[in-house]
Amino acid sequence: MGGFFGTISKSACSTDLFYGTDYNSHLGTRRGGMATYDKEAGFTRSIHNLESSYFRTKFEPALDKFVGNAGIGIISDTDAQPIVINSHLGKFAIVTVAKINNIDELERDLLKANMHFSELSSGKTNQTELVALLITQGNDFVEGIENVFDRIKGSCSMLLLTEDGIIVARDKWGRTPIIIGKKEGAFAATSESSSLPNLDYEIDRFVGPGEILRLRADSIEQMRQPNEQMQVCSFLWVYYGFPVSCYEGRNVEEVRFQSGYKMGKKDEYEVDCVCGIPDSGVGMALGYAEGKGAPYHRAIAKYTPTWPRSFTPANQEMRSLVAKMKLIPNRAMLEGKRILFCDDSIVRGTQLRDNVKILYDYGAKEVHMRIACPPLIYGCPFLGFTSSKSDLELITRRIIKELEGDENKNLDKYATTDSPEYQKMVDIIAERFGLSSLKFNTLETLVEAIGLPKCKVCTHCFDGSSCF
Repeated sequence: MGGFFGTISKSACSTDLFYGTDYNSHLGTRRGGMATYDKEAGFTRSIHNLESSYFRTKFEPALDKFVGNAGIGIISDTDAQPIVINSHLGKFAIVTVAKINNIDELERDLLKANMHFSELSSGKTNQTELVALLITQGNDFVEGIENVFDRIKGSCSMLLLTEDGIIVARDKWGRTPIIIGKKEGAFAATSESSSLPNLDYEIDRFVGPGEILRLRADSIEQMRQPNEQMQVCSFLWVYYGFPVSCYEGRNVEEVRFQSGYKMGKKDEYEVDCVCGIPDSGVGMALGYAEGKGAPYHRAIAKYTPTWPRSFTPANQEMRSLVAKMKLIPNRAMLEGKRILFCDDSIVRGTQLRDNVKILYDYGAKEVHMRIACPPLIYGCPFLGFTSSKSDLELITRRIIKELEGDENKNLDKYATTDSPEYQKMVDIIAERFGLSSLKFNTLETLVEAIGLPKCKVCTHCFDGSSCF
């Protein structure tokens, strides 16, 4: 994934840019970058590797060099960004939150058109530069951005820092969000509304699917109207959204709480206490505890100073180690208890296996698990929210292959809640990890908690659906 922040102000923007970008750090782990524009100094850009450190520690010492009243920043899981381009449209810097599935095809087309790529990441074309080149094929910025929308397969939201304001463009189907913040003498655009309140911005609007805006310090110009159809990613609310963030007017923590509450109200299992797997399982667990009428206990604590994110290392073995090391069980709250844990999802199952064993080792009498979303049956072709390279990395698909001899057989049946195939798959997962019981949230409950019409929410990873 990734997250960006841009701001334009009547005064110097570097402080807001620095902190606003940092508030997107939970969305990416590989690269961080910032660029500012000043009429006299021009464009200033810096990019740092974040795989062994944090955004703040990399950028704070040199913050004074970012002069100007407008800037954009990015925390990225993909390529080095921002890219600075000089073209017939003028000079501009660009950041993207994107997943481009046909990048090889687009690269060949651009090379045939006598264009070249100067930014390479691990020997491969930098997809943000590719987006920039597609934009420069237009006669103006709107036509260029629409060229991106029309030609890429996947998704792309972007910020362009130009010599005349910041251009904000949300993905054609609205798969990733952009929120506009406003305060006296300044506007901001961000992936996470949680970037705004501590910098004194109020939410002004949610950018629509395919909408293009130009931000100036004192005004917003709509350059392209939003599309009617939308497929915003439901996993925003399940996993990678920050608890206080809002997308489409729906708060992340509220959705997680409601999902858990609805599960707790109808769950027949008796337990002594409820605990959330930090961090994204906590909101659901608090809701479940209230719905069930069971106490919430912190039986597992997350150690954040040196083990912040389990997906930071590129190597799967190291990711698994970090996932284990960062969660510390509390024997005093576990011993002799029938305890129910809530978590956001089960992807590979590696972390779940290790956690459950530790819980029993620490004296838990029963270990029940409730998952905030339905089983992940399909890989996501639209967003890079996991590092999975194959659908067979999903534990569900491995079990389907064991049962059917083909990981692609009868997927619709396994994705249907309470079908014989679905129940068999869930029972195998529970047995494999030694769980006393395992239940997944239903798709209907999740969509109801999000509060948007089903046709406007992407649930492809759960049911394989795609409205368009």
